[in-house]
Parts: sequence; C-alpha cells; structure tokens
Amino acid sequence: MNIEEWTIEGSRGNPIYGTMHSPNELAKGVVLLAHGFMGYKEYGMFPWLAQQFAELGYIAHRFNFSHSGMLPGDGPFEHVELFEQATWNRQVEDIEILVSAVKKPDMPLYLFGHSRGGVSTLLSLGRRVVEADGAIVLSSPSHCLTMTQEQQESLLAAGSMELPSGRTGQTLHAGKAFLQEQLEDPEGHDLLALASTIDVPVLVVHGDKDPTVPPSCGEELQSVLKNGTLAFIPGSNHVFNTTNPFPVDGEPSGQLAGAWFSIATWLP
Repeated sequence: MNIEEWTIEGSRGNPIYGTMHSPNELAKGVVLLAHGFMGYKEYGMFPWLAQQFAELGYIAHRFNFSHSGMLPGDGPFEHVELFEQATWNRQVEDIEILVSAVKKPDMPLYLFGHSRGGVSTLLSLGRRVVEADGAIVLSSPSHCLTMTQEQQESLLAAGSMELPSGRTGQTLHAGKAFLQEQLEDPEGHDLLALASTIDVPVLVVHGDKDPTVPPSCGEELQSVLKNGTLAFIPGSNHVFNTTNPFPVDGEPSGQLAGAWFSIATWLP
C-alpha cells in the first residue's frame, strides 16, 4: 500500500489538496472521492474508504474541494472566505480538473461522492463535462436547491447566511453566489433531469435512518437513472454511524461495513 500527498490548482486558481492511496500490485482502476458539505478529505470514513478501495486494487484519490476552506488535516476552516464563495459550478469545475489529472489510459475511472459531493458528481456527469465508467453516491440529495423561498430572499438581501460548524465552533457563511447561479441557470442545476441523462451505471447508497438527507432522495435518484442501483443500509445515519475522526485501520460500524459491501460487490 502506498500513500502520497498531492496538490493541484483548482477552480479560480485555488489549490485542491489530495491524498492518493494506491495498491502495491498493478491497479485495475481509479476512484475519485468527493466529500460532502463542511467535509474534507480526512473526514470520518474517507481515509478508511480510500484504504478499502486500494486494498481492492484501485487507485483512490480523496481530496478537499478548492472552496472547502480546509487545509490538509482535520483542523479548523482556515479559509472561511473561500467557503463563503463555494458553489455547485466551482465544485463541478474541480471535478473536471481532477478527472483530467487522475484518469489513466485503458483503466476505468469511477466517481464517488458523499452527500453534497454526490450531487456534484452527478452534475458533472449529467452536464457531460467529464467521462467516467460509473459513479457511486452516498447519502446524496436529489435536488440542488433545498432552501425555502423565505431563506432565498433573506440570502439575496443579506448577501450571506450564517452556518455554524458543530465540529469547530466557527460561524461560517454561505454567499449569495451559491443561490444566484442556480436562479440564473435552473436547467444546469436540475439534478433529477441531468441524472436521467447519465448513461453509465450509478450506485446509490443511502441510510434508511438518515436524518440529514431523507432516504426518499435515494429513491428519487434511482427512479430517474437509466442504470441505477439503490442500496438502503438498515439503521444507518447520514455518515453510516461513523465517528469523526475515524482511523484508517479502525473497525467499521455495521452500517459502514454494509455500505462498503454494497460498493465492493457492485464494482466489476
């Protein structure tokens, strides 16, 4: 097993920090792992999952989106101004850049996204800005815009909205650019419509006790996908009952083990 750190220029010239887990033997594919909202590459299950992919024979890249606000490690949000500027388009641009960087000739590429990272993964495929051989989305919403009309009006009027981080105690902000781009380009953010155009296989994994993103979102996504597979994980919450931090060699919860079984048996 080999682990290497890397950095690449992402959206608007901001750095994307990444970690590669690669098998000792000849790899049989590449997996790109996208984190969720307020997440980062060291968050919870991500190091463990990357390790599992590598042990299965895949080169796994976990990374921090360029506008995550995070440096490598699991410290506080060091660049809160970047977090405030995060949008779907900027995450899609990051994925487009990363796919070009990590894709290898004659080797399949799979995109993986948890929660908001799942949305960005599906947007990237639905917009046809990347090509991949399949995608895996965990705990993914089925819509880009989930704000109420009142919340939208408040955000546009104030210019930003407060988002407290339970992990660090910081008060972060979401900027109005996140909403504006969706109002200006509703078709480009119609997740279900875009997902319905994806030709490659997609595995949708969702906890049946997810209090953050309703399990019905998984059903909605599976219902529109041309080649979608839905796996519900009994008793699982939004992060598959995994603590943060969680050691790369830790003993997974039954729910995380169940999610991994669904992934490992779905992969060719």
